[in-house]
Amino acid sequence: MSAESGALPAIRALIFDIGRVIIRLDIKRAMDGLSVRSAASPEVVWQSIQDDPLWREWQEGRIASRDWHQYLSRRLGLILGYEEFCSIWNRALDPITLLPDWLFADLSQRYTLALLSNTDPIHVAYMESNFDFIRAFPVRIYSCAVGATKPCPAIFQRALEACSLTASEGFFIDDIQPFVVAAREFGLRGLQFLSADQLLADFRALGIL
Repeated sequence: MSAESGALPAIRALIFDIGRVIIRLDIKRAMDGLSVRSAASPEVVWQSIQDDPLWREWQEGRIASRDWHQYLSRRLGLILGYEEFCSIWNRALDPITLLPDWLFADLSQRYTLALLSNTDPIHVAYMESNFDFIRAFPVRIYSCAVGATKPCPAIFQRALEACSLTASEGFFIDDIQPFVVAAREFGLRGLQFLSADQLLADFRALGIL
């Protein structure tokens, strides 16, 4: 079928979320570490962080890492230094990945691979230093580096510009369905990640693998 007859352009780039797609998240492990240095329970600590009016500012890079540590320390009554805070904060990132490295080595032979993640500078520094899969992704769009978080169209636009492609040439994978919907509304193709087996099966059915 020709492009004139309505066929979609070929997929040129695969754009992956990171947390709960490639890296397992263990929020409880990090919150347990913070709570023992606070008067609050792990659940209260995490809820307080998510509900904090500065959470989005942190995710979008408008708060420096040391300022975030000092702010949370005051707000939650934490008694710990910056380096210890970073170590505990990074416990949320499980070292065992959800997807195998061979997958990215295979896909990188045919597609541009990109990361697109709502994340913070402490996690970015840790991921860049400790996860081998990162090297398979020449394009890395972190919310804290571009000043926008999903589902804002601006972050999808940054990914397209970095990959040098039109929206219909990109394929987006995320575990959060509203983010997948937002990407589709922006013009990307995509699917929700539910499990590694599901993703591999869907990739094979779509001819991506």
